[in-house]
Amino acid sequence: MSIQRYLEISQQRVDRHLQQLLASAPVGAERLREAMAYSLFNGGKRVRPMLVFASCEALGGDPEQALPAAAAVELIHAYSLVHDDLPAMDDDDLRRGKPTCHIAYDEATAILAGDALQALAFEQLCQPVPTHNSGLQLQLVQLLARGAGLYGMVAGQAIDLAAVGKPLGLDQLEQMHNHKTGALICASVEMGARIGGASADQLQRLQRYARAVGLAFQVQDDILDVEADTETLGKTQGADQALNKPTYPALLGLEGAKHKAQTLLEEALDALVPFNDQASPLRELARYIVHRSH
Repeated sequence: MSIQRYLEISQQRVDRHLQQLLASAPVGAERLREAMAYSLFNGGKRVRPMLVFASCEALGGDPEQALPAAAAVELIHAYSLVHDDLPAMDDDDLRRGKPTCHIAYDEATAILAGDALQALAFEQLCQPVPTHNSGLQLQLVQLLARGAGLYGMVAGQAIDLAAVGKPLGLDQLEQMHNHKTGALICASVEMGARIGGASADQLQRLQRYARAVGLAFQVQDDILDVEADTETLGKTQGADQALNKPTYPALLGLEGAKHKAQTLLEEALDALVPFNDQASPLRELARYIVHRSH
C-alpha cells in the first residue's frame, strides 16, 4: 500500500469517528459546536492519529482498537492550534488557507472551542475499549496529559513566546521544539505502541523514532516558512521571520536546516531497523514528514 493510500484510509477512519463526536450539541451551544467542527475539519493531515495507528500496527495490533487514542490526539492538536492563533499568542489570521477560528467566529468562542476540544480528548480516552484494561487506559491518559501540558506542548508554546526577539542557540531551540511539537508526536507513537503491546526494547526504539520525527517535523515547518508561498502553506508565509522567531534556517542557514532534517530522518529509520514490514507505514510517515510541501 502506498503512503498516500495509507494516509487516506487513516484520515477517513479518524474523521468518521470525530464527526460522530461532534454530531450534536446542547441547546444554546450550537455555535460552539460549529466552531469546534470548523477547527477540527479544516484540512488537517491527521499525522498524529496516523502515528498512533502505525505504531500499533508495527507491533501487530489492530488500529481499530487505537481509534479513541488517535481521535484524542487530534482533538488536542486541534485545540492547540485554535489557541496558538489567538491575538494573545501568535495572532494569525490564516490556518490551512482559511480564516482562523477567532476570525471566523470571535475570540471568546475560539477560546471556548479550544477548551471543549481539549476536554473531549480526555473523555475519549476514558471510553471503554474491549482490549484495554484500566491500567492501559490510565497509561494513555497520563501519556496524553504529559505530552500536552506543562512538560510538553504547552511548555513549548510558553518557551516560544518568551523567546520572541531573543537570541537562542541550537540546544535551546531544540529544547523548545521537543516540547512544542515533539512531545505530542512522542505521545502519539507511545500510545500506539502501548496499545499494540510493545516490549521494553520495542518501546525504547519507538521512542527514539518519535523524538527524531518530532524534531524533523518542526525543522521542516521552519524550512517551509521560508520556501513555500502562503497559498501552498495554508498560513501566512514568513510569519516566523516577521515575528523575529528563532528558527533552524535562521541559525543554520536554509541548506543547513535541510541537512538537519535529513539527518533526523536517518535517525528515525535507524531506530526501526529491527522491525519487520509491519512498520513500513512508520518508515513512510517519517519520509513524508521530512519531504512534505505544506
